[in-house]
Amino acid sequence: MSTPIRILLADDEHLIRTALAQMLDLEDDLTVVAEAVDGEHAVTAAVKHAVDVAVLDLQMPKLDGIAVAEQLSEQLPGCACVIVTSHGRPGHLKRALAAGVRGFLPKTTSAVTLAAVVRTVHEGGRHVDPELAAEAIAAGDSPLTPREADVLELAATGAPIEDIAERASLSPGTVRNYLSNAMTKLNAANRHEACAIARRMGWI
Repeated sequence: MSTPIRILLADDEHLIRTALAQMLDLEDDLTVVAEAVDGEHAVTAAVKHAVDVAVLDLQMPKLDGIAVAEQLSEQLPGCACVIVTSHGRPGHLKRALAAGVRGFLPKTTSAVTLAAVVRTVHEGGRHVDPELAAEAIAAGDSPLTPREADVLELAATGAPIEDIAERASLSPGTVRNYLSNAMTKLNAANRHEACAIARRMGWI
């Protein structure tokens, strides 16, 4: 019998991670050799155990799943990454694919499908949930420049202009210009609405 595919599971929700581990371990050709509760631990554990496939939650403390995938592509190039998310926003999918992620699935996916996707990406294939892919195509690319997105993300906390300027190493006037540009591009009435739209689309 061939060697089982070695899997890392990373999710900060203990119940989900444990349930996934138990379901995947029922498959003869799959074995969960490491689990992680945050992004930093996921990178360390994946490298330490030399896993074949990393199944990563998109939103985790310290590093999100996409950042983990970026680090693993450098530190463990043979590892294929699958993102599992309850927030399948268009911008997230595009970022994930740009980072070399080979699988992108909603958390509503069945264990049978997840096991099949693990095998597919291990063999060098790709699998993107069709519904998430259709939404990403329909949404198009982000209209924001990287700097506008950065400033909008800092503004999402409700911080005053002066604080945003300090954190972004920009002048308050420049921050106002970036926020104004972002509001215009997103057809938003104010910066709070612009933040909400950009976040909903996965652009920040």
